[in-house]
Amino acid sequence: MARARAFRARFRYTLDRPLTPYYLILGSTLLLVVLGLVMVFSASQSVVTDNHLPMTFFFRKQLVALLLGAVLATLLARAPVKGLRALAYPVLFGVLAGLALVAVPGIGTQVNGNRNWISLGFFQIQPSEFAKLALVLWGADLLARKQRTHMLDQWKHLLVPLVPGTVLLMLLIMIGGDMGTTMVLVGMLFGLLWMVGAPMRLFAATLGIAVVACTALIITVPHRLDRLGCVGVTRPDPNLNCFQALHGLYAFAAGGPFGSGLGAGVEKWGQLPEAHTDFIFAATGEELGLVGTLSVLGLFAALGYAGIRVALGTKDPFVRYAAGAATTWIMAQAVVNLGSALGLLPIAGVPLPLFSYGGSAMLSAMCAIGVLLCFARSSPGAKAALAARSSNSRLRPVLARVLPRRRTTARKAIRPPRRER
Repeated sequence: MARARAFRARFRYTLDRPLTPYYLILGSTLLLVVLGLVMVFSASQSVVTDNHLPMTFFFRKQLVALLLGAVLATLLARAPVKGLRALAYPVLFGVLAGLALVAVPGIGTQVNGNRNWISLGFFQIQPSEFAKLALVLWGADLLARKQRTHMLDQWKHLLVPLVPGTVLLMLLIMIGGDMGTTMVLVGMLFGLLWMVGAPMRLFAATLGIAVVACTALIITVPHRLDRLGCVGVTRPDPNLNCFQALHGLYAFAAGGPFGSGLGAGVEKWGQLPEAHTDFIFAATGEELGLVGTLSVLGLFAALGYAGIRVALGTKDPFVRYAAGAATTWIMAQAVVNLGSALGLLPIAGVPLPLFSYGGSAMLSAMCAIGVLLCFARSSPGAKAALAARSSNSRLRPVLARVLPRRRTTARKAIRPPRRER
């Protein structure tokens, strides 16, 4: 009992340290992207074989996106909070322009029935992925300025222009048919309204409108209605409507506690479509088993906890709203993807953040991580801890040169004189 109490006390002390959120965000992100790279390489082997591509084709593309995302995350993490706030409107207008260009023939590219990509010849980019970053920065800046002027007590100032601006982003995204990203934006909007203290009546009204809109979007598009019918399915359908959802469950079942082994998965060989993108969690469950899937869930839980700590541990309203929105983004997108793979939610075509294959998704998610790292470093306690650690690291070389000399000098001083014979 005494050891258990001591362990709990030390664990609480570690969690309460000012730099704990920073290291949790950094560590969980590194582990997720490294494990994701391994699983992208393994799960994409059937696709590269069928298309006669090099074995490392998707791995190399994902690695390039990760390296570019790491550069962006480092720049954002090192930037001052005022610098991030100054990016709110440029990022918003850039995303709106990109979403408008998607509809231009010859520029917008259609993939798997969705027109969400801009083709620039040597690479493609998906502007809808960066709409989440735009909502994080613009929504937080907008609400922070209104809170400073005490305008959030009125409904019209609470909703306008936040809700119309978000609806505009969602409409432009829905023109391309990307309902998964739209669902994530809805979750982020609710997160911002929750953090700002919106009354429950407003939540109920907004939720009702969102449910009606989503129902209309699902009913009017046949393939979305078919996906809704696949929720909770456990038996094969004669028309093969739920083929992907069923084989995702088969992959989890085949994995067992410890999996079939890295690279030894069977479902990815033609039975599980999009094994390296939307259903990479199912491929992970087959090859790494329950241990691997719980590890991924634990890393996302640590990342979410650290993001909440950052949001709650600041007095700056912009930092609080932006950190909360970024955390809601990562967690909501993860829930949608994981729920789709487990058959608990309709298949929405949303990548697993920091894990699935996708260059634009990786770049935007790494930007969110950079924003969270910047906020984690900007708290007074974290600044003091980093300053103390930096000063100690500068003193170590000096002490290493000075202390040995002092020891030898002291030893010579206290050495007794030699006796004369």
